[in-house]
Amino acid sequence: MASMAERLRDNLNSVIRGKPAEVDLLITAFLGGGNVLLTDVPGVGKTTLAKAMAASIKGEFRRIQFTPDLLPADILGGSIYNPKEGTFAFRKGPIFTNVLLADEINRASPRTQSSLLEAMAEGQVSIEGETHQLPDPFWVIATQNPVESHGTYPLPEAQLDRFAAQLALGYPPEDEEVEILSSHDNGSPLAKLEPVTDPEEVLRVQAEVRALHVDEDLSRYIVAILRETRQEPRTALGVSPRGGITLYRVAQARAHLQGRAAVLPDDVKAVAVQTLAHRLVLETKARYSGVTKAAVIRDVVARVKVPV
Repeated sequence: MASMAERLRDNLNSVIRGKPAEVDLLITAFLGGGNVLLTDVPGVGKTTLAKAMAASIKGEFRRIQFTPDLLPADILGGSIYNPKEGTFAFRKGPIFTNVLLADEINRASPRTQSSLLEAMAEGQVSIEGETHQLPDPFWVIATQNPVESHGTYPLPEAQLDRFAAQLALGYPPEDEEVEILSSHDNGSPLAKLEPVTDPEEVLRVQAEVRALHVDEDLSRYIVAILRETRQEPRTALGVSPRGGITLYRVAQARAHLQGRAAVLPDDVKAVAVQTLAHRLVLETKARYSGVTKAAVIRDVVARVKVPV
């Protein structure tokens, strides 16, 4: 029987054509237990990919369309008054799910965006002085349009730091785009998608990923990359320790996806840009001179000595 990762890969590739590397990165972040931010122009399949992932794991799924008038209570829930009994009862919001699709997350106000911070970091929410645990697994897939789009708010650094990876799909290759048109002749391929796993297997495989061996030299290699981002003159803010933990976990997940029982430096290098770049804050001069965060991470990784 194919592994869970292989089944997920086949399922997602049947819906998202011509993007095998991006699909693999999504699965890798998922196995590492991290949330994913899909950033790209409208219409390239961000929402479709998120919904396909949710459908594939047979977990409870909720979608929230983020808009400027969305309030934190619309996400978290709150107390509802029962006039017959004269009491308040807590009604759970859509965040109480296994997979939350936060669609166009940057269209909501910073206040509303901040309501996700505790959930994304700790798998719980605090409402009216009480802490409520979220289902396990809990995973956020957020989509956002470019900040230059009308009516968007840039995500704060604290929220970006809670995404394991940022992923851009881009336009599909020409032949694949033709296939996309043909695949919709008899309805959306998404409607025909069947689950290939369940939350119980997801938790088991995520535990296997966390158990993969990582040498101390490799841990020191990851820390060296983090420290180099903080000393990089083009950055005003480097990668946090949380970012290092995420890079560690995602590298473990990539090793699992490759069928290995130990993590290699190549695993770290392969996911470093997608895992770390969005966490950087560029220095003003660098930002306006056309430097990209991805380029900074690539330069940093190239400078740091790889353990032998």
